[in-house]
Amino acid sequence: MVCVARRGRAGDGHAAELFNGRDLSGFSTWLRDTRHEDPRGVFTVTNGWIRISGDGLGYLATTQSFANYRLVVEFKWGTRNTPWNDRVGRARDSGIFLHATGPDGNSHDGDGAFMAAIECNLFQGATGDILLIRGKDEAGRLIAPRLTARVAPERDADGWWFWDAEGRLQTIETWGRLNWFGKSRAWRDEIDFRGPLDPERTYGEWNTVECTCDGNRLAIRLNGILVNEAFDLRPDRGRILLQCEGSEVFFRRVAVFELRPAQ
Repeated sequence: MVCVARRGRAGDGHAAELFNGRDLSGFSTWLRDTRHEDPRGVFTVTNGWIRISGDGLGYLATTQSFANYRLVVEFKWGTRNTPWNDRVGRARDSGIFLHATGPDGNSHDGDGAFMAAIECNLFQGATGDILLIRGKDEAGRLIAPRLTARVAPERDADGWWFWDAEGRLQTIETWGRLNWFGKSRAWRDEIDFRGPLDPERTYGEWNTVECTCDGNRLAIRLNGILVNEAFDLRPDRGRILLQCEGSEVFFRRVAVFELRPAQ
């Protein structure tokens, strides 16, 4: 892995560019059906970008674990949605898994396609949602993620909460979703869905997601706008995964800025 120090925000320390623009050094791959083998070329580098074809369920994972950092990811959607995860005609879907822990392929979600983690959703109309991904450790014991957040009074159609900086406290444990604050209450799983408050740019444009993992706190910004926040996270450290969930997606930057401790 090539690490390049860059100037970040005030409070940022050393930075590592996790993607070197040439190859997938510093990452490992996992697909539910072929495990560490990638015979379909799901994970490749093209034009200096990471391409995830969507032809499978799995992830590209950092070989290192991280804690206390600000992650900056630049992504845009490709053209294809595949039959994997029933994505044809539906919203383009991927994700950034934070604090991924346990063995490869340990998740209950996707029947072993992923790892137990805290997920920052990349999902048209729902980018910035926080998902709890449960799994099992090497001994088969449950890994049950957890978070606490301030939430609005109403819930979505599935019964999950929306982040509200002035709302009441709510703990979510083992599995579930914390919707970003402006997610359309009429959200639908359809291609290129866009809500009236979505900061995600229109299809084909690059977006910047920033995940600040400060101890057991998480703040997510999409194109500079704070869209979701939680604390009392468990786990609070682990690997970083870029998800393959049936949609073609490109990443041109994956950078970790070490957070300096408060003075």
